[in-house]
Amino acid sequence: MVKVVLLGQGMAASHFAVGLERIKLGELEPYGIPLANHELPIDIRDIEIVAGYDVDRDKIGKSMYDIAKKLLDDQIDIPASLKDIKVYEGIHLGSLKGLPIDPRGLEDELTLSQAIDTLIEEWRSMDADVFINVVTTEYTKEYDNFSKLVDAIESNLRDGLSASQVYAYAVYKYSKEVKPAAFINLNPTPLANDPAFVSAYESVNAIILGDDGATGATPLTADLLEHLANRNRYVEFIVQFNIGGNLDFLSLTQPSKNLMKEKTKSSIVEDILGYDAPHYIKPTGYLEPLGDKKFVSIHIGYKTFNGLNDSIYINARINDSPALAGYMVDLARLGKLLLDKGFKGTVYEVNAFYMKKPGPKEAKSVARIIAYRNLLNWLKSL
Repeated sequence: MVKVVLLGQGMAASHFAVGLERIKLGELEPYGIPLANHELPIDIRDIEIVAGYDVDRDKIGKSMYDIAKKLLDDQIDIPASLKDIKVYEGIHLGSLKGLPIDPRGLEDELTLSQAIDTLIEEWRSMDADVFINVVTTEYTKEYDNFSKLVDAIESNLRDGLSASQVYAYAVYKYSKEVKPAAFINLNPTPLANDPAFVSAYESVNAIILGDDGATGATPLTADLLEHLANRNRYVEFIVQFNIGGNLDFLSLTQPSKNLMKEKTKSSIVEDILGYDAPHYIKPTGYLEPLGDKKFVSIHIGYKTFNGLNDSIYINARINDSPALAGYMVDLARLGKLLLDKGFKGTVYEVNAFYMKKPGPKEAKSVARIIAYRNLLNWLKSL
């Protein structure tokens, strides 16, 4: 059994919860789960969601059923089993500033240390194994010094801290005081790419995976670049952009948050090609009528034999949150598997396939088709 806590109860978490329960009920084929057809020691039906956390006043205290009913009801039947899973009050640290949400967090009434202790006691009662971070994109920097982060939290110094960093610290402390756990970071905050966090997790035999789930245009662009590199075609430029209408795209209209996504999405270029081709790779806009089904456009120009120029153009509409939710099914199982096998810190073979900016910090992005084969071979070796 894998007991999962969801940090952030938005579209991705709701799709994950609904899809997982529908698979358990036999209503749904496991499409969109990369390892669904590969035998793992932990089955999809072994995943149990024990709680969600959010800071939207309209979600705190409600059930996952209530939230999914509001977000997804016009698309999908919501399993009644989600009525038994509660959404608790989390931590926001101002991460929703500028968004049309009235936030409430534990730190509004408590010090950061007290808020973290509250979380740990709740998680202890749940016997949680895996924590999946799908909070809205935040602006933050690599902390780089874990002692300074601990001092800032214990001194209640909030400036410069993000919700993801504090959640990751709370899971580290839970791993130290209760039992080793896995933290899976699916937003751009550098955590598996921050040596301070990786070392801290190693010290308590815990797992930290990340950063930023790669579900749509970015893995496709990576595979196209590998295709061109293998044929020694010189890439002259790359354009890749997304426009969507969900809350995460709205938050990305803030330049500092957009920059976080740009950093993780652009990391593929030099890693795969070996040179930094001119590129524009980032989310570029919010248009509410698009909803969760984002518009993606890719244009790659390259030089082929005899000095001639060719181009690749791709336009697509992609359901944004369900693509990530399918990954979450795998990552919940892999997080527990790594714990059971005695791994600690971060694991590149997992990150390279599922993440835009795979940790650890010095690691390179590779084409996802290569990362997938490497992941399967690595899993066989276990």
